[in-house]
Amino acid sequence: MRPQSFAWVRPSPLPPSWSSLALPDSPASLPVPAGWHRAHGDPGTMTAELRGPGGEIEGYLNATPQQGEETLENWGEFRVEHNRDEEERDVELLASAPGLAFATGTGSCVLDSYLTSSERPYREIACIVAGPSATTVIVAAAPPRRWDAEGAVLRRAIQSFTT
Repeated sequence: MRPQSFAWVRPSPLPPSWSSLALPDSPASLPVPAGWHRAHGDPGTMTAELRGPGGEIEGYLNATPQQGEETLENWGEFRVEHNRDEEERDVELLASAPGLAFATGTGSCVLDSYLTSSERPYREIACIVAGPSATTVIVAAAPPRRWDAEGAVLRRAIQSFTT
């Protein structure tokens, strides 16, 4: 479904001003843009956020080891269903693509949108990447009103992801 929407996915080195957060017990590393900060996440994951002046999330990055039945082959359907299982509403799959090249493996990605249980709208790029010794999910999200401002940074984080 609209794989040309992911033509921008090309392995790229971490920009010099960025840092990275290593996942515990995993070779995966979450790219963190300058000005973003580590945030609380589930055990075994890494999360970074960009907060606005009022404390609202303007950008969100998370890396999570493969945890269940998600695969490169089923990623488009799995991610949408996972979002619904998380009680997100109005989940809409906008695009998906398999067979994408990452620096340390191959991935499948989706672009979707949804409303959280607290009625906050988000757009996200979510990819599952299979590397030589780990399969990891990276999620890059922002509110739609911030997508134009944060989208390039989110895409760059996806491009720099390693697992």
